[in-house]
Amino acid sequence: MLNRIRRFGFRLLYNEVAFTYDVVSRIASLGQWRCWQRSIFPFMGPPEYDTVLELAHGTGDLQVDLLEAGYRTVALDLSNAMGRITQRKLWRKGLRTPILRADVFHLPLKSSSFAAIVCTFPTAFVFRPDMLAELKRILTRDGSADFVLTGQLNGGDRVKALIRGIYRVTGQSSEMLCEEYIHAFFGENGFDAQIEVVDCKGSSAQVVMLQKKPECF
Repeated sequence: MLNRIRRFGFRLLYNEVAFTYDVVSRIASLGQWRCWQRSIFPFMGPPEYDTVLELAHGTGDLQVDLLEAGYRTVALDLSNAMGRITQRKLWRKGLRTPILRADVFHLPLKSSSFAAIVCTFPTAFVFRPDMLAELKRILTRDGSADFVLTGQLNGGDRVKALIRGIYRVTGQSSEMLCEEYIHAFFGENGFDAQIEVVDCKGSSAQVVMLQKKPECF
């Protein structure tokens, strides 16, 4: 029963009430959300490096950041509502980029077509082998898929308990993931993983950079 409620809340947040997502994420992170999202930038190549594919672009904040920094992008999300919100944000700032509605398990993209892939706060799909198989397919030989996996507040126990409760609804984690597990899981699915922790004011973000193992070429 509890899982059904969580799935229902998750569906609402990413569809019918997607317009509340920005508010929910900022409340849940105590204002740290945007710092966590931007923690991916130090690990990306320069803007002229290649077109960046963002998986599960959500409400488009990272798209704005990327485009304003000079990157060429493609945005992809399954949610129509998120696509509309993102499009409006880009229009208001005079920005444009292709926005695709697609499932991360069946990407409508050519093999070896992206050298730079990013995703911030992916839900459980990032730990599914079928999704990682698609990631390997579209990633170039020397490309990198960089994910912000989690953001963690450095507050007391009551704050952390509150945040954990909110994040259960969004399908995300509020705790750093075990590095041994990250290396083992992605290694079993054909990727070498590098893990970094980025400090924000009063919090930290966990970033993982994935590259295809040589035997996957």
